[in-house]
Amino acid sequence: MKKRLFITGFLLLFAGIMCAQKANVTAKQTGNRIDITIGNRFFTSYHFQEDEKYPFFYPLNAPVSGGSVTSMRNGEYPHHSSLFFGCDRVNGGNYWQEGLERGRIVSIGARVVEAQGECAVIEDECIWKRPDAQSPIIDRRRITVSSPSKDIYQLDFDIEMEMLMDVTIDKTNHSLFSARIDPDLSVKQGGVMIDADGRQGEKATFGLASPWIDCYGTRKTGTEGVAIMQHPSNKWYPSPWFTRDYGFVSPTPMYWPEDNAATRLKKGEVLKLRYRVLVHAGNSLQAGIASAFEKYKNE
Repeated sequence: MKKRLFITGFLLLFAGIMCAQKANVTAKQTGNRIDITIGNRFFTSYHFQEDEKYPFFYPLNAPVSGGSVTSMRNGEYPHHSSLFFGCDRVNGGNYWQEGLERGRIVSIGARVVEAQGECAVIEDECIWKRPDAQSPIIDRRRITVSSPSKDIYQLDFDIEMEMLMDVTIDKTNHSLFSARIDPDLSVKQGGVMIDADGRQGEKATFGLASPWIDCYGTRKTGTEGVAIMQHPSNKWYPSPWFTRDYGFVSPTPMYWPEDNAATRLKKGEVLKLRYRVLVHAGNSLQAGIASAFEKYKNE
């Protein structure tokens, strides 16, 4: 109960701001899935099945085409599950890819806490576990979905990671919040990947710190895309980005650790991270991504 109140106190601080003057959003739980609808359009599902590597969001449908801006487990990289949070090389475990026996992030408390209104809110508690090993981390997450305008769907992902023991994360590009972009929005297929400083494509953005990256492209119904923002309160902000022109973006400090050493976190330490995802119509300028980040960083 004490931990639940702690989480709620930290995360409810932002809920009133996030839910002001936005379109009607609904959340409905069906088994190990929570479906989110904005207006009368299906937006996304939060999946937390017991046989999955980790919870994830899929699809992430755009306001123009109604099609997903993310993709799910293609043949080349079957471990990319749309929009997700995980990490490899955690105390010898793998909570990102490979078999479930290497490690899983298991939901033990997903629930809808605000089912309908100007925003929908989901809370979840997840244990990081693998056979014959003590769990290194428990995380508590709050997911808030809203629609600031008819052309933007917004997903806020706020997470607390509590270290249940001393944790060592060896250098890895497989870490933290990540998105696999749908191929038809990727640079490889003619789309644009651009960061807050106007740098474009993998060669110009890989390994460089930036508050946000936006990926967009033109479909038959028009231009649309998805931007991921890091909140300035995050440890390591702004983290450098691991980017790929085939359609992958992740702000990941674990691939560029200080002094090239492993990332070490002490037992009892609580790591708080916040990310905002904007699924939008138009390009970065038309969607006002830069000004949206200016608003977000003050929340």
